[in-house]
Amino acid sequence: MAEEQQSPPRREVVTGVPRGARRRPHAHAPARSEISEQTTLGATYVRALMRSQLRAGLAALAALASLVGALPLLFALPRAASGSLVWVALGLLVYPVMWLIARWYVTRAERNEADFTGLVMDPADRG
Repeated sequence: MAEEQQSPPRREVVTGVPRGARRRPHAHAPARSEISEQTTLGATYVRALMRSQLRAGLAALAALASLVGALPLLFALPRAASGSLVWVALGLLVYPVMWLIARWYVTRAERNEADFTGLVMDPADRG
């Protein structure tokens, strides 16, 4: 028997739409359309964002009120002990603490908005 030479396997080229470019239909409407169409679910998403922003604002307000509310107690100390302590508290303590409260609030509000944006973004649009 003569040995036949086998040819290499034939290669086939498959053409089509690249995987990343395909769009699959959504199992449900994205939250963004729920919000723009003002559906009950969209209103729930917006209310949740508003509640989280309100909680952050009230927490910052409570921290600020407790800081400012404690100052009269500091001023009520006997004059001999509170003379320089008042200036130190007003000049060096209050403003940095107020800045920290404000910075915390801005960070928390940005995180709330980023979480909300992540929730309402269509996964295909995130890129």
